[in-house]
Amino acid sequence: MQARSQKVPHDKPEAMRRRLALTAALTQSGNGDRQAFRLVYDMTAAKLFGVCLRICGERQAAEDVLQEVYLIIWKRASAYEPARGNPITWLCTIARNRALDSHRSSPPRGGNADGESDGAAAAAVSDDRPLADYLLLAEEEHGKLRHCLDDLDDRPRAAIHAAFTDGLTYADVAARSAVPLPTMKSLIRRALLRLRECMRDDG
Repeated sequence: MQARSQKVPHDKPEAMRRRLALTAALTQSGNGDRQAFRLVYDMTAAKLFGVCLRICGERQAAEDVLQEVYLIIWKRASAYEPARGNPITWLCTIARNRALDSHRSSPPRGGNADGESDGAAAAAVSDDRPLADYLLLAEEEHGKLRHCLDDLDDRPRAAIHAAFTDGLTYADVAARSAVPLPTMKSLIRRALLRLRECMRDDG
């Protein structure tokens, strides 16, 4: 108990500093500050590339998508509102949506980097976009969303965080949890339904 309480003060200030720095850089980017935009890139490129790579399945495709993602971010930076929530969530949603667009428009290749068939890969990401968009909109009521997430059981809450904060596809989350893909997709769908119900009830 004591060790756990000692860890929090060290972790949270650093995470808060990074969040504030990213928020400031993103806000300044919206005003046309190219140096600030470079800082946004330096702070987020590795994470956003991971999002693109998991969905695209190929490094070159992910790199191409990442370039498009940062063009979108540059154009949309002025639309980011810090009060709506964590900037990395906003950025990951842009990356996820662009990667999904690219993935769906690409011709079949017979498999991805992990050896998964294209059919299975498509099934893994087919539902990601509406769920990601829902959670981004839900950030308008970030406090309520956090409360509703806390009400979920540990397993579905961890799956939601993995899919929408860490940028994993359903297949990635299923593999991490050692459960079949259909089981994980069903678990996440049920969790999203509970979140919607919770947010409506609390309204």
